[in-house]
Amino acid sequence: MLTYLFPFVLGVMLWTFLEYVIHRFLFHHKGANNPVTDEHLRHHREGDYFAPFWKKLLASLAFLSLSTLVAGGLFGIGTGLSFALGTASMYLLYEITHKRLHARAPLIGYGLIIRKHHFYHHFGNPKMNHGVTVRFWDRVFGTFEPTLRETVKVPRKMVLPWLLDGEGSPVARYRSHFLIR
Repeated sequence: MLTYLFPFVLGVMLWTFLEYVIHRFLFHHKGANNPVTDEHLRHHREGDYFAPFWKKLLASLAFLSLSTLVAGGLFGIGTGLSFALGTASMYLLYEITHKRLHARAPLIGYGLIIRKHHFYHHFGNPKMNHGVTVRFWDRVFGTFEPTLRETVKVPRKMVLPWLLDGEGSPVARYRSHFLIR
């Protein structure tokens, strides 16, 4: 069991790094003319838009297959599969987290922290705060903008429903964290 735990954890850690690199250098690559960048830029224009499930499924299956083959060839099939499952598991957590950041109010303190981090990227400066599940790589590569004590500005046309009460005003508990302008 422990033999497969270490490669699984390495796979999880690899995904957090890939999440940062893909987001920063592929999704935000200037002049890129590819479907991935187009989907991502649409997500920035329409905060509640996410690429269709089938596109994400195809990409994740391709990555899972490739990473299993490479890691399996280098370290054996059991270790390679464990590594690939760690990466795939973290990718799934990334997808769930990202959608939840946009669609639902935070349940725990970390949800608010990472949401402010991510929303600053969306609504403040898209060259900063590329991490969605963790802020670690933004700190390592100098793209971290602290938002913990700041109020993140959200454009009225991009405001997400969970930020508003029944009368269209900001929910009281989020007023010190998000400013709708």
